[in-house]
Amino acid sequence: MTEEIVFDCLHAEIVNYCLDDSNKENDFSTLEYIGFTTGYRLIERLTRDIPRFKDELETIKFICTDFWTSIYKKQVDNLRTNNQGMYVVQDKAFRFLTRISSGPKQLQQAPKFVAFTCGLVRGALSNLGINSTVTAEVQTIPACRFHIEVSRN
Repeated sequence: MTEEIVFDCLHAEIVNYCLDDSNKENDFSTLEYIGFTTGYRLIERLTRDIPRFKDELETIKFICTDFWTSIYKKQVDNLRTNNQGMYVVQDKAFRFLTRISSGPKQLQQAPKFVAFTCGLVRGALSNLGINSTVTAEVQTIPACRFHIEVSRN
């Protein structure tokens, strides 16, 4: 319980610090970058004793189960794919949005609370050899959808 509170407070302070400058109101690149480097490092620790994944889908499933659980203490609620490199990960009670009241103003503020996680997932996948673009969609608080688009090189 204590480490969850510490993580939530740390995330809130990172968001405040990165968006402190008034002209950075909608520039989430710093938050995404901090998430990327954190995810890149964290996945190394989580997978050091696990054999390499056999394919892309198995890797994404690991992100949705073990990786997500290690960070948010729960698995994602839903994973969908079009089998062409697009995945949609749904969390119906996303941790960083559960303490926000719902309303139009709060909905406008939601992207700053999910940018870190977009980077986290992108960094983890990058370390596992999957280049991707990760975006988030919040239509109703506290639910969130993360769209993972795998880059085909």
